Amino acid sequence: MPGYSQKLRLGFPRSRIGIQPPLALLFLFCVGTALTFFTAALLARRLTIPLERVSRSARLIGKGSWPKPIREEGPEELQVLTQTFNQMSQQVKELLANRTLLLAGISHDLRTPLTQVQLALEMLPGEGGDPELMAGIKRDLATINQLISETMQISMELEKQEQVETDIAEVLETIIQAARSYDREINWENSQSCMRKLNPLALHRVITNLLENAIRYGESKPIKVELECNESLLKIRIQDQGPGIPADQRESVFLPFYRLEKSRSTTTGGSGLGLAIVRQLADANGWNIKLQPAPGSGTVALVSIPKQG
Repeated sequence: MPGYSQKLRLGFPRSRIGIQPPLALLFLFCVGTALTFFTAALLARRLTIPLERVSRSARLIGKGSWPKPIREEGPEELQVLTQTFNQMSQQVKELLANRTLLLAGISHDLRTPLTQVQLALEMLPGEGGDPELMAGIKRDLATINQLISETMQISMELEKQEQVETDIAEVLETIIQAARSYDREINWENSQSCMRKLNPLALHRVITNLLENAIRYGESKPIKVELECNESLLKIRIQDQGPGIPADQRESVFLPFYRLEKSRSTTTGGSGLGLAIVRQLADANGWNIKLQPAPGSGTVALVSIPKQG
């Protein structure tokens, strides 16, 4: 009103509003912290999902499998990483395919002159005048042919990844009966059917190589084969009674051409590829191979095969 100079204030008493500043600040702090953690989790998940895919694909490639290309998504840096990984994976796959083709060509080109040499040796009258020398040459040619066959076979078996429902006991029975036909004493009790979905060609090669290894170094003593079939894991044990393998060399024997017997003579050992083939096939199929000391003396080759999927 005219001439009125006093100040007029409007408000509500604090008791009517009911606000308590400490509790309000605590509430705002909790809400802010929760939002911060939630946002950080979303951002971290957006970063970790592509990395998890790359990691999973890298493990599969390390085992010899070829996963589908990874989706290129996420931040720009991760997209570049994923794209580079996909390109690298494709290049490695092509290199391995070219390796198999190259080995096939080399095998063919080597076997042609070897066959001609063998035929020429057979046609020589009187064993070429030196039967002992001729016998040595023929053994060497047979060894070369065997090495070529083993190298080609491992390449072919690594390429084949088909999974077939297989009776493990039946596979073992077939391999053991073939070994017994050469007067090898093998203790094996045919167990009940044990079905698994796996690569039967790879399993046959792994067990055959391990059994041949046990026979070769078992000093003509009986070989024991056992099959343990569980729902989640099956185990195959092949035990010999030979001199055994030193603890510091149980992993080295899986290297190509590594042999405990250093003379390289085929009469005292194999080509040095048998266990290397076993390890590569096992890794490619997700199996585990261990060489353990047997009670008393000898070696136990343990093959562990987990259930797929």
